[in-house]
Amino acid sequence: MLELFYSTGLRRSELARLEIHDLNRERQTLQIRQGKGHKDRVVPVGNRVLAWLERYLDEVRPRLLLDVQQRALFLTSYGDPFNPDVLSRMVSKFIKKAEIERPGSCHLMRHTCATHMLEGGADIRFIQQLLGHEKLETTAIYTQVSIEQLKAVHGKTHPAEKR
Repeated sequence: MLELFYSTGLRRSELARLEIHDLNRERQTLQIRQGKGHKDRVVPVGNRVLAWLERYLDEVRPRLLLDVQQRALFLTSYGDPFNPDVLSRMVSKFIKKAEIERPGSCHLMRHTCATHMLEGGADIRFIQQLLGHEKLETTAIYTQVSIEQLKAVHGKTHPAEKR
């Protein structure tokens, strides 16, 4: 779940609502149904997260499945879908245990996904689509450029710095 949060920038409620048929392994996509604003979208699922999902589906989910009618992708130890608040508490504990410099939860993973993609050269409009934002201004909040990156770009591109 952590890898999926980081890879796709999903909201906690979106991850909690995922159903097993929302994952298309062949196309490496994930269908997000009824995201914020009741909008659907499709997001890519990279090779790394797909490998983790396949391992979960093959090795873990079958042991958690108590009702064969259960369609939720991720199941608790009780065989039920996750509650978004439970996801937040879990992720918060993992972040704290990992000794990450700043506290956070699911939303920190979303912010990190967007920031790392921007720093990697992704166009902000693609990040907007991935995150399911209606307005570009909303995406810009998640993708504040770090001062170190800004200094590096300034040093490479400003005429006064080129020697």
